[in-house]
Amino acid sequence: MPQGANPKREREYEELKERFKEEGRYKGREKEVASRIVNKQRAQFGETQEEKRKDREGKSPDRGLPIANYQHLTIEQITEKLHSLSKKELSQIRDYEKHHKNRSTLVVELDRMANP
Repeated sequence: MPQGANPKREREYEELKERFKEEGRYKGREKEVASRIVNKQRAQFGETQEEKRKDREGKSPDRGLPIANYQHLTIEQITEKLHSLSKKELSQIRDYEKHHKNRSTLVVELDRMANP
């Protein structure tokens, strides 16, 4: 694990590595695969130095959206928050979703709410 990883990510890394060994998966590459998985999660959740730098510089992709930390939320969490948004805000969320994750169920729900 790279320096700066929080204890939660360290624990996830150790658990993945042990599970891979027990299951006989990725023989000889357990550490590498576990590390890649955890590092990908760190990047997705803005925990890497690069992601923190982007956020400081205002280049975070979900900056300015009406739902805070949008890129880290599940469809269910997002759907719960949609009812309090205006049509303009719904359109903004839809455009972001379409150009980034493009989750079809969420895009359909946003279309339905914007055009009742």
